[in-house]
Amino acid sequence: MERDPETLLHSVFGFEQFRPLQKQVVDHVMDGGDALVLMPTGGGKSLCYQIPAMARGGTGIVVSPLIALMDDQVAALVQSGVRAACLHSGLAAGEARAIEQELLTGELDLLYVAPERLLTPRMQELLQRAEPALFAIDEAHCVSQWGHDFRPEYLQLAVLGRQWPHVPRLALTATADPRTREEILERLEMPAAERFISSFDRPNIRYRVTEKKNARQQLKAFLENEQRGNAGIVYCLSRKKVDDTAEWLQGQGWEALPYHAGLSAEQRRRHQDRFLSGDAVIMVATIAFGMGIDKPDVRFVAHLDLPRSLEAYYQETGRAGRDGLPADAWLVYGLQDVILLRQMIESSGADAERRRVERQKLEDMLGFCELANCRRQALLAHFGETDHPPCGNCDTCQEPPETWDATDAARKALSCVWRTGQRFGVTHLVNVLQGADQERIRQLGHDRLSTWGIGEDMDTAQWRGVFRQLVAHGLLTVDPDGYGALRLTEQCRPVLRGETRLTLRLDRKPRKAGRRQRQPGEGLQDAASHELFEALRACRRRLAEEQGIPPYMVFHDSTLMEMVAARPETREALAAVNGVGEHKLERYGDEFLEAIREVITS
Repeated sequence: MERDPETLLHSVFGFEQFRPLQKQVVDHVMDGGDALVLMPTGGGKSLCYQIPAMARGGTGIVVSPLIALMDDQVAALVQSGVRAACLHSGLAAGEARAIEQELLTGELDLLYVAPERLLTPRMQELLQRAEPALFAIDEAHCVSQWGHDFRPEYLQLAVLGRQWPHVPRLALTATADPRTREEILERLEMPAAERFISSFDRPNIRYRVTEKKNARQQLKAFLENEQRGNAGIVYCLSRKKVDDTAEWLQGQGWEALPYHAGLSAEQRRRHQDRFLSGDAVIMVATIAFGMGIDKPDVRFVAHLDLPRSLEAYYQETGRAGRDGLPADAWLVYGLQDVILLRQMIESSGADAERRRVERQKLEDMLGFCELANCRRQALLAHFGETDHPPCGNCDTCQEPPETWDATDAARKALSCVWRTGQRFGVTHLVNVLQGADQERIRQLGHDRLSTWGIGEDMDTAQWRGVFRQLVAHGLLTVDPDGYGALRLTEQCRPVLRGETRLTLRLDRKPRKAGRRQRQPGEGLQDAASHELFEALRACRRRLAEEQGIPPYMVFHDSTLMEMVAARPETREALAAVNGVGEHKLERYGDEFLEAIREVITS
């Protein structure tokens, strides 16, 4: 028997009404339609299948790529009183059989399974005997062979439409450019699916990119000046850098944990659990960490190395600020990052077309880093949103970069690359331009070139910035087989011939300390409100520790802040706060009302 979606939204999840696109998706699925749902992280796409699964008869089957993600989602649903479970290899045989029986007897609203398990003959036979309410394919971008999270098992999920043609299917993701969207629908054989595409904008995230000078000291300044007491993620390109950075941060007094594929499964799980349950834990990780992380109060994502693509950057930075509160995406990068990534692309063993696509993705990422206009505009345009106004919440909006006519400097740099044979990296080229008196330069005869010493008027940092931006603008490319040697491209000809002018960013001087620090509960206006917020956090932490769950599964920070604003004194008033459903009101209401009373009456 069907139940009313709006009633479930309020009674189970504690929200008064759907967001506009959520309502459209839910209505479409309730009518039996297939859907492609693109919503940014934190945009509420899970409710698009959770509510219909509960409202329709039968059990909603959710395809999810990671065991840890399934466990966390099920635990959060159970906290809200939803009959949810997951089947995966981490369960004992008896546990799995009990869940299978609940599926067959219709006792589950939602069942999460990995694609590999879903496709087994046993699971297919169970589903034939059960009553699927819908199939939700989460992280659907994993179907794209051009994506950074490609999972070959996802390619076989088209079988769901063939086996259960009358059961609605949803493909959901937060990351898909127009090409990937069409690939998802094609490979899942969902040609008639309605497309529900929300804005990719995450207005609460502040985007910042700066040139890499001393990455550790830059990170230290960012953390100390802005992120004391906050949870965050620091991404590095290599396992060794992850380990070294985590150890260094620990030595600086931060609770930092490493995460990468070289650690044991038990250690990765232990570190992830600590990150999810802690208020001020920093996870230092490779891209092996993060897909589907539900922790809502990640206040920053920092990149110490250049991401491979704008899709990867968007997805990784999207793990910050899922609760809608202010968050930071902070990135430092330099030319050495480009050299390393180009070498990795060319040595990957991929075919020529794949390498071409990866090179283009890297060039798009470089272009984003060297922007002089709004970063959010460029990021959203990459995903097809071309009419977004300047955001006012990125570094280029808040502190517009200075630019300069770099035509003459660029011609000198390009000429130096050509006259030295396109066989040398930036350090040697800068030495030649500055007229360095070095034995190696004399041995090579580069002190007799017309470009020797013609750049004495600029310092080393300025010249390195010019070369970095020439690569980003596509006028130079990195030879992956030449230890970072720079080579000219066809695009540089108009500049060399004097047919066009070139404007570049003027690299900023390092920022002095003192920028406003972002704290949990930011936005609270007075000391009494901060005191109440901290009392509610302490109450939440205690209740979470008693159950062995992360604090956010009790209530999000945003819900606590609404409690601070409303100061409810009765259960009825507390029930009106967003995020307080009937199950949580019954389970936790008295505890939080008492915490509020203690602060107000003290």
